[in-house]
Amino acid sequence: MPVSAPADKRFRRAHVTPKRKGLLQRVGWVRAGVLVATVALIVVGAWQAATYALASDALRVTQVRVEGTSRMSHGSVLTAVDGMRGQSMLAVDLDQWRAELLRAVWVADAALRRELPGTVVVAIRERQPLAIGRIGDELYLVDGRGVIDEFGPTYADLDLPIVDGLSSGPAQGPDTFSVSETRAALAIRLMTALQDKPELARRVSQVDVSDPEDVVVILKKDTSRVRLGNERFAERLQSYLELSGTLAERVPGLDVVDLRFDDRIFASGQAGHAARRVKGKGE
Repeated sequence: MPVSAPADKRFRRAHVTPKRKGLLQRVGWVRAGVLVATVALIVVGAWQAATYALASDALRVTQVRVEGTSRMSHGSVLTAVDGMRGQSMLAVDLDQWRAELLRAVWVADAALRRELPGTVVVAIRERQPLAIGRIGDELYLVDGRGVIDEFGPTYADLDLPIVDGLSSGPAQGPDTFSVSETRAALAIRLMTALQDKPELARRVSQVDVSDPEDVVVILKKDTSRVRLGNERFAERLQSYLELSGTLAERVPGLDVVDLRFDDRIFASGQAGHAARRVKGKGE
């Protein structure tokens, strides 16, 4: 027969505390929602602040200050960057305006920086002419990069040697000419080498680079054509200065001095005088 067992009154389903998983999930979602809303407010606030700053008249380019110019006028620099005025100080593309300035013939380099509230400083490094190139019947200022500008009264204060032989051929028109890169490089190497000896550089009056392997120099108050080859320019020219008196005594009408052979100096006079060979100073 079946046996009935009395129910255990200590166990009641209603007395079991259920897990609060659903409540915790709801609280987590609320917190996540608050976080998302907070981040959104911060982003919107930052965007609005940036928009205000970009549109604010207090943060617009109102002044451009030019530094470092000597040959270039401030006006020419300001004209090149005139479109910068009125732009936002934070959004203005300084690299773009630097590229615009580098198109100017006198500009070797340019640096732009912001100075709040509304100033952009433009620092210019100008090209430094090393010589006056004679191309055809025209004269041009030249540096290590090539032609800078046509030489004229504006540059009369420059005491620079005249370089012949730069042109590789006749001009194709009244305003055109062709410059040999090899000859130009030789002239620039000569003048660059003499920059370390300014007193020696100031003595140079004329340079001829018609032969790309042999630069010829004429010094001030001297008529001799000094052949220096294509290396050791300063050293060889200094040797000539030390021996010029002796050479003039030994070779009447001294016309050409060849210093390409360092252990020998070959000198020749004007027509009718034989070439002489000199070993060294005082021989």
